[in-house]
Amino acid sequence: MSENCPLCALPAGQILWQDELVCVINPGENRIPGFTRVVLKKHIAEMSALSEKERIHVMNAVNAVETLMLRMMRPDKVNLASLGNMVPHLHWHVIPRWKNDPWFPDSVWSAARRSDNAADTKARQLLAEQFFKALPRALNAAFQ
Repeated sequence: MSENCPLCALPAGQILWQDELVCVINPGENRIPGFTRVVLKKHIAEMSALSEKERIHVMNAVNAVETLMLRMMRPDKVNLASLGNMVPHLHWHVIPRWKNDPWFPDSVWSAARRSDNAADTKARQLLAEQFFKALPRALNAAFQ
């Protein structure tokens, strides 16, 4: 734990599911419905610092989130990103993408290429609510 790390001190309201190694959170990215993070509970910056068993566990969690996201939200693509440049604490962004989202095909951290379609965003927010509700059960099943 690092007292200055925002990922070491996650507010309980954001946590959707957790086990001994990872927690899965809704970071509240309302402009990107369904955006999810898988966060390692240890304050470690790189995947290579984990044991093989821990690496497999983290990636199984990322895979379970992506699989449910594809099934329930039906995005055109899912982006998986582990950067750590701003917050050097191992975490994965799992981001649903649509060809008509404001940034596509660039990253969601790039400048928007087009305006947001309010109707599409509202529909995706409803899908995201259902996705976030179903996620704990899917993760429990993945780790039985």
